[in-house]
Amino acid sequence: MDLGISGKRAAIAGASSGLGLATAKALAEEGVKVAICGRDRARIQKAAASLGHDAGALVADVSSPEGAQHFVERSREALGGLDILVTNAGGPPPGNFASTDMDAYQGALSLNLLSVIAMCKEAVPGMREQGWGRVVAITSIAVRQPIAALILSNTARAGATGFLKTLAREVAPDGVTVNSIQPGVHKTRRVEEIYGGQIARAADDIPAGVLGDAEDFGRVAAFLCSDAARFITGAALPVDGGAYAGLQ
Repeated sequence: MDLGISGKRAAIAGASSGLGLATAKALAEEGVKVAICGRDRARIQKAAASLGHDAGALVADVSSPEGAQHFVERSREALGGLDILVTNAGGPPPGNFASTDMDAYQGALSLNLLSVIAMCKEAVPGMREQGWGRVVAITSIAVRQPIAALILSNTARAGATGFLKTLAREVAPDGVTVNSIQPGVHKTRRVEEIYGGQIARAADDIPAGVLGDAEDFGRVAAFLCSDAARFITGAALPVDGGAYAGLQ
């Protein structure tokens, strides 16, 4: 299926590995010019080289609003404009209510909420002016069904979902769509860190019976960036192998 986005320009945050890199790969395969970022120069350059298609590698830390905004600025300069923004960042440390200090919440909000807002603030006005744009945020299934011992992530990402839904309604008349994808358990480094030696058991509660494949996830993200997805906005799509059990 031709997604109709060949020649578009995309900035994908947190893309040195995992779901971010898989999304960049899927977009690059559709002929999109991509710029990706990560904090480690060697890792992000290696990731960009694996994409081919003259992918741009930027060293940036999107854990702060300033770093997130700067990443979008540099991507737009490198690409000569911006049509697609994929927001993504690692998760904050695990912990529950009792074990998590008050000071930790500010860092989590900066990482998984304020950085999303900052990237959108920098990218969306230009999209509105040109009459076409796509914003796809990688969040977590925890937004629908909080995950035990991840109270910081649950809290910050829920706020991001509220922001994105509000933004989607405001910019829809300008040809800009805003959606989020809520991944369940995929085979990524982050999941390996959380589950440790128990990762083989992580699929036990997934109806599909297997962990998610990052490349499959990337293709879903790419579709939401497509021309055919122009009527999908304000959506928060679970990609979790059926693990979420709610009706809505």
